[in-house]
Amino acid sequence: MSERLIATEQGAESTRKPTQYLTFEMAGANYGVEILRVQEIRGWDHPTLIPNAPEYVRGVINLRGIIVPIIDLRKKFGLPSLEISPVTVVIVLKVQTEQADRIMGVMVDAVSDVHDVRPEEVRSPPDLGQQVDVSYIRGLISVNQQMIVLLDTNVLLSSDRVLNLADSALGLIQPQELNGSQAMPS
Repeated sequence: MSERLIATEQGAESTRKPTQYLTFEMAGANYGVEILRVQEIRGWDHPTLIPNAPEYVRGVINLRGIIVPIIDLRKKFGLPSLEISPVTVVIVLKVQTEQADRIMGVMVDAVSDVHDVRPEEVRSPPDLGQQVDVSYIRGLISVNQQMIVLLDTNVLLSSDRVLNLADSALGLIQPQELNGSQAMPS
């Protein structure tokens, strides 16, 4: 009986453990993605363009033999474009889809910090009516009196159109042609 009580207490403790979020900036606002989704952070390198891709898709890169679509989050969010600078980075993320995990990159203005976030600190996304899709917002937190929007990358990046870009790019471009690099075995 006491073993059940201990197990229940441990279960309650584990639900209160903080989740780490990598935060980044875009257009003066702060956003966060779960750090366990982050594969790596790369400096900006011009991707190979894909014909007829949506405007927010900057192209694809060859990341050690994997074709990775690069999404410009500024354009995806309808924000004004910004010139590429030395602090512009691509955050390479693992996205879970119904079919399989996919690797995708998001272009952001700059990486900020890593924050530990407890579940009780996360506020629900605002209800902005049916005209504004907030399904990709996991929640909001306040750190040092700044609001950070926590993104659900699985929802944000799982549209069929975006996910199919990597597959279609393989038919158009050989991996060794991307950015002049050689494909490495997986």
